[in-house]
Amino acid sequence: MVDLTKRRLFTRQEVDKDSIRLPWLKDTESFIQGCTRCGDCSDACETNIIVKGDGGFPTIDFSRGECTFCYRCAEACPEQLFTAVEQRPWNAKANIQAGCLAHQQVECRSCGDMCEPMAIQFQLSAGRVAMPVISLEDCNGCGACVAVCPSTAILIEHQK
Repeated sequence: MVDLTKRRLFTRQEVDKDSIRLPWLKDTESFIQGCTRCGDCSDACETNIIVKGDGGFPTIDFSRGECTFCYRCAEACPEQLFTAVEQRPWNAKANIQAGCLAHQQVECRSCGDMCEPMAIQFQLSAGRVAMPVISLEDCNGCGACVAVCPSTAILIEHQK
């Protein structure tokens, strides 16, 4: 089987800096420079959502589950790439795409049912299906809404 993550080595492409990195990382540049790709963070992850991404760097795959912010990935890392647990884990938020079933006038509230901080609310409208609305203030970017979405219409994205 071909490991597509190594193809960028032949084409000299940059590592995808926009992919969802681990929580509590100090910054992307020091992560790319300092990460040895040892896999300790992946082994420590209690929900098994840390996978090898572009170039073998660990990344979050929310299709496998949610981040519980347990801090085990940071504790397992032999490098000094993470901030203290007291810091905000990241600035990632959920974003509902046009493929959402509610946008197609199909009743679905799966994402809202899974959202522990209740950041996803549903706006009622007469004669229409209730539309999901994300409170960016309440969303912690855990990704619980991603795997449960039947139309894979939710992305977790870093906020600029």
